[in-house]
Amino acid sequence: MNITIRTIQQGDNPVLAKIIRNTLAEFGANHPGTVYYDPTTDALYELFQKKGSTYFVGESDGKIVGGAGIYPSDGLPADTCELVKMYLLPEARGIGLGKALIEKSLSFAKETNYKNVYLESMPELKKALKVYEKFGFTYLNGPMGNTGHFGCELWMIKKFE
Repeated sequence: MNITIRTIQQGDNPVLAKIIRNTLAEFGANHPGTVYYDPTTDALYELFQKKGSTYFVGESDGKIVGGAGIYPSDGLPADTCELVKMYLLPEARGIGLGKALIEKSLSFAKETNYKNVYLESMPELKKALKVYEKFGFTYLNGPMGNTGHFGCELWMIKKFE
């Protein structure tokens, strides 16, 4: 596979929305209060025009196979951003793309002078949770900010040294 990572383009919206929703459905995590029902999932390019945010798209031989981003979610402290919308097609898992997307996202967060990276997830996404732990994310007792994703019941944070 010839893998490339680039920033989101407007034409990516429908493909990325489908990847996100299909992945959540695959793992049985397509319930209310998640990005599955979030209208911004259909307009990621527009969402990630906000200052302090970015979204990286992974391609394999020119086909979009996943993505991940950094976003200054509402209600988070000014020095904290969120790792968001990290989803991969099945054929893009286990080949290092997820790791590369997280590394690029964390690098952006650090370069943008964020001190903490927050994320929300669900028990259904066990493999992803293990990956986040390897990157130094630790569990929190409750949510931060006001993401509106009440369907996420696990919260993690990574603090930069």
